[in-house]
Amino acid sequence: MAYIDRHLFTSLLLIVAVFFMSGSAVLTLSGCDSSSKELNDLQQAVWQNPEDPQAYIRLGNAYARQQQYDQAVESYEKALSLNPQSGITVYPALGAAYFNRKKYTKALEYFKKSLEYSPDDSLRYYDIGNVYLQLKKCDLAIDAYLQAIANSTAFEEAHYNLAICYIRTGRKAKAQEIYAWLQDKNNYLAVSLERHLENNN
Repeated sequence: MAYIDRHLFTSLLLIVAVFFMSGSAVLTLSGCDSSSKELNDLQQAVWQNPEDPQAYIRLGNAYARQQQYDQAVESYEKALSLNPQSGITVYPALGAAYFNRKKYTKALEYFKKSLEYSPDDSLRYYDIGNVYLQLKKCDLAIDAYLQAIANSTAFEEAHYNLAICYIRTGRKAKAQEIYAWLQDKNNYLAVSLERHLENNN
């Protein structure tokens, strides 16, 4: 009788373990499943409507969200080939994808092209400034950040990056002016900038 109970107990443990393992596997896969399902659905949409540039843009955005930048670029470029007027949406997305791939020259090309559609776009000037900052061309970055700020005076991140460029080009007094301005606007950026001012970098 003891042998049967032990055997039964072991079987029950095994069943419970399998149940929980399969349940946790389902839970684990369900987290990944939503993003792969989204990609699958968007790929299906592209296959069903191969001449729809918006389908390629949506697919490119999904790839970019998953940091699959090569596939995102491919989708965006296909959208652009189908409809050159989609550049208003595609050029900034291509710029961001190339920026995230650390292909800064290519990113710069697309961010500049996007200005053809909206020449006063503060975000694009900010993106251009970020590219120049990565390329260690602080004077050009300063020009871009100043343009971003001219079009959107409350653009705190542009002020912050401008101050970083001022520090790197020996214009600490200008960086300190921005620091004083940021103290009232964004404490997180002000504290970070204070560290840069103390370290001169």
